[in-house]
Amino acid sequence: MGLDLNYSNGQTPLDEDEKDGLLIPTIATRAELDEFEQQNIEEAVQWTLGISPKPELIFTETFVRMVHKRMYGNVWKWAGEFRKTNKNIGVDKWQIPTELKNLLDDAKYWHHHNSYDPDEFAIRFKHRIVTIHCFPNGNGRHSRLMADILLQKLFKRNEFSWGSAVKISDRASRENYLKSLKAADKEDISMLLSFARS
Repeated sequence: MGLDLNYSNGQTPLDEDEKDGLLIPTIATRAELDEFEQQNIEEAVQWTLGISPKPELIFTETFVRMVHKRMYGNVWKWAGEFRKTNKNIGVDKWQIPTELKNLLDDAKYWHHHNSYDPDEFAIRFKHRIVTIHCFPNGNGRHSRLMADILLQKLFKRNEFSWGSAVKISDRASRENYLKSLKAADKEDISMLLSFARS
């Protein structure tokens, strides 16, 4: 039985060479893949508890890539590597390093000048990095963990609940998340801020 990669709405499809990067050959279904990825992500969250809260560490390409590698490195060999193909979302593959540097420079400025309150700072960072779409897959989950790291390490605030505090189905929660992202694409981050704390 082959790997079933029928992605639901909002997930990035993988190219054949990206599928070849699967490190666990026994995975046969999307559900199994999700389970292994979730276990890896939980290990990454534990790892974040011990990282330095210094902005000069967090606002670097090395750190952004390291977080993705920690989240998916047990499952995908390309974890932590920028995508090498263009997708229907995100910047052109050649623009990733430049756009990420621009975001990290902006974030340093925002932090130094207290441009936004902590929640808005983290959400603006999360939205910008997910629209760059640095990696072949896992960009949404990566951007949410990055936002939580910013809150916890730089501002000593609790991480976002990302819709888990509301008693609705996973599907409805995902639809709310995608709607809030689309609103943020149009410069309205209020829905995304509300969703993050719901």
